[in-house]
Amino acid sequence: MQQNIPKALTGILIFGRPPLAFFGMIWAIATIISKNPIFYILGVTSLILSVVIDLVDGWFAARFAPHYKLAHIAERMMNKIVFAIIFPVISVGMMWRFHFVSYTNSRAELLHVVFVLILCVTVLMRENFAHFMKSFALKKGAEEEMTEMSRLRTLAAAPVAAILYAHAFYVPEGPPSPIYFWISWLGNIPLRLLFFIEISFFVINLGSIAAYCRRYGTDCLDEICMDDELLRRRILSIFPNALTLMNAMMGVLSVFFAYSGRIREAYMILIGAAIFDRLDGAVARKLGVSEPPLENGDRRKATFGGILDDIADAVSFCIAPALIFYDLFDNCLLDSMQSLPYGWLAVSYAVMGIVRLIFFTIDTNPIPGFFKGLPTPAAALLITAPMIMFQQSQNLGCSEAVFWGYFCFGLTLIVAILMNVYPIRYMHMGRFGGRHPLFTRTLFLMNVFSVFTPFFGHFNLFVHLIYLFSPLYTWKINPEIAALESRVDSDSL
Repeated sequence: MQQNIPKALTGILIFGRPPLAFFGMIWAIATIISKNPIFYILGVTSLILSVVIDLVDGWFAARFAPHYKLAHIAERMMNKIVFAIIFPVISVGMMWRFHFVSYTNSRAELLHVVFVLILCVTVLMRENFAHFMKSFALKKGAEEEMTEMSRLRTLAAAPVAAILYAHAFYVPEGPPSPIYFWISWLGNIPLRLLFFIEISFFVINLGSIAAYCRRYGTDCLDEICMDDELLRRRILSIFPNALTLMNAMMGVLSVFFAYSGRIREAYMILIGAAIFDRLDGAVARKLGVSEPPLENGDRRKATFGGILDDIADAVSFCIAPALIFYDLFDNCLLDSMQSLPYGWLAVSYAVMGIVRLIFFTIDTNPIPGFFKGLPTPAAALLITAPMIMFQQSQNLGCSEAVFWGYFCFGLTLIVAILMNVYPIRYMHMGRFGGRHPLFTRTLFLMNVFSVFTPFFGHFNLFVHLIYLFSPLYTWKINPEIAALESRVDSDSL
């Protein structure tokens, strides 16, 4: 009997989460209809209990279940059921809160609703995609493997779902009880922190999809393509092109945030656009689709992926910073700023950035590992960083606003020119980071820490100013070394 108790407990823990998720959906519907805080408390409690069970069911199954493999399969099946219930409910709840609970109905909240919808769709797509890739590869004889990114995604999914549920169905003015106090705190998490959590979870899901493609993609492509190299290339091109579209979407999203008066968040989203711009090229080179294909013995001059990449870069790093710059100066109340020709400068920056992209595309003599002229991602981040301080000083009514206004104007003019000064060589920072992973991780952690301080803009401005003057040192580096993307390759030289 003592041996059967852990087995029964394991069964309850593994199969108990779907009923809790189902009751969470019922309580959510009741909350929408009645706006009763009691239903809200019951729904969040169900989700929190489901999170606790999700954290311990695998531990019990591994130690007490007589058939661990069966329990492991059942656990993954329960995950799919729970996510299929909760994330659509969360998407509906965010829309309900925006229309019937929110008092501001700001543009930032509307963007948050849209982003949560995209996040929920991504989670469900990831579930089905991972199941297809794994089951297909296992039939071909591949060995099952749980990657670190997939473990991280599984660990983060349930807590993120509970937090978003508590925020989506928040009912103000609940009963004066300690339970409601703690739950309502989850429902009032600042929008900035919610975006940080959601973007992190979104990136984890994309990383999990990439990990499954890397682990099982070869087996699937061998079966689907049947030695058709053109079809194989078209399928592989989907992944870098999807990252390129994410780059463009981030640029558009940053403009919406800037128009809502949130330059700080717009800058963070531009950093995400730069990361996707780095990833799409790296993935294309990794998959062997970065070079145009051969047609009748001649290499095609342009590809759909290359054109799409240029369009995404133009949107995120040329047009978006120009629109942010123009909107910030156009809404400025300082007379000294209104007298500046900021409209002409915004148009000039966008045009000169596009000219720089055209030159980069048609350049027949590139330098490996270097850019001719200041690259557009670095230029966009450099001119947008001081806009954070400019907006902050305006909101606080500080006299520094005039200084930061002139600084932003002058820096934008200088950067627009430097993008097209092609004799100046700038090192490819993405590849430099690949060769120095410790430097990259340290810089990333410092940047994450600065997000929670008032010096986020100052830190990023300092870092990009260093890059602005880096050609004074990096011109001495051998292009063969600068073109390397990993430390392993560098050591092998």
